[in-house]
Amino acid sequence: MRKFPVVCVGGSAGGLDAYVQLLKNLPADMGVAIVIVNHIKLMPTKLHEVLHRFTKMPVELITENLLLEPNRVFIIPANRDLHVDDDGCFHLMPISKPRGWPDVITVFLRSLTTFWDGKLIAVIVSGLDGDGAAALCGIKEVGGITIAQKPVTAGQPDMPQSAIDSGCIDFVLSPVDIAQEIIKIAGAERCEKALSA
Repeated sequence: MRKFPVVCVGGSAGGLDAYVQLLKNLPADMGVAIVIVNHIKLMPTKLHEVLHRFTKMPVELITENLLLEPNRVFIIPANRDLHVDDDGCFHLMPISKPRGWPDVITVFLRSLTTFWDGKLIAVIVSGLDGDGAAALCGIKEVGGITIAQKPVTAGQPDMPQSAIDSGCIDFVLSPVDIAQEIIKIAGAERCEKALSA
């Protein structure tokens, strides 16, 4: 299995600004895959049509069996749960929680902790409810890093605050500072691989 880092950015209401600020401040050659898991249930997502303007990385809407690759941005489609297998392929399933607030971020983070051997970075940004929070301790248990958007910088602070309340958050940062932390983590991973080669 390839072992490059995967950054899961989970959000919903108010998340677009955070996604834009992150991508504008991330280099295109970090060797990291960015997966944006956003709550949209009632209409097709347009994020892949918007976010490509803010990064030099290719931005793709995830389809069944699409391969997870570094230096790319992947967007979850609407009304689907997202999983990854041990070959690094995405799989889309019917949403497991069709009523109430979705838990698509939690589902994907748990899939990553089960099947991905590379470094995991979970980022929770603006959104309602608390999706993702239940999976953060599992990310830390496998050596991953967890980051929440600073609630005062979020359009909807519920989701990052729920992440903080989980007790399993390493950093609470603004979107621009989140990008800088991801760059540091990616650089440290490259150095570690070079030293062990």
